[in-house]
Amino acid sequence: MREEEKLARDVYNTLYAKWNIPVFTNIARAEQTHMDAVGILIERYNLEDPIKTDLPGKFENEELQKLYDSLTEQGSASLTDALTVGATVEDLDIADLKKLIAQTDNDDITIIYQNLNKGSRNHMRSFYSQLERNNSGYKAQFISSDYLNKIIKSNRETGTVITDPNFTF
Repeated sequence: MREEEKLARDVYNTLYAKWNIPVFTNIARAEQTHMDAVGILIERYNLEDPIKTDLPGKFENEELQKLYDSLTEQGSASLTDALTVGATVEDLDIADLKKLIAQTDNDDITIIYQNLNKGSRNHMRSFYSQLERNNSGYKAQFISSDYLNKIIKSNRETGTVITDPNFTF
């Protein structure tokens, strides 16, 4: 998950450099916070950090490297493609976090994943609304269409950090 959050941050920083649209840099900063949160878990449980050296656009995981290369290439074609890439990354994050939450029985890990998922839902709302402003839309690829609709039709999630490991959206 740590390297997946790095993927999001690095893709958004690359797309911001190309398109100079604030949504990318704003969400890239949030992704750094997500990386830091997962880093706390890695440290707490004395796990090996998959990020050996935090170089932009460089990944230990070959699949994430290929995904980064593909997404940044796709997002460089047009602003609509870049916003679609943003929604795709959040779609993937939400799907992966839902799976990880279901597999986790440690409350502290579940709570951090719940909060990352909350952030990803907000990021999805941002990219989706930007796509609509650009006369486009987004079709769910990793989560169900029903779940995507539930996210985009609901208000931005604000307020305190989720502290209930059994929280459901």
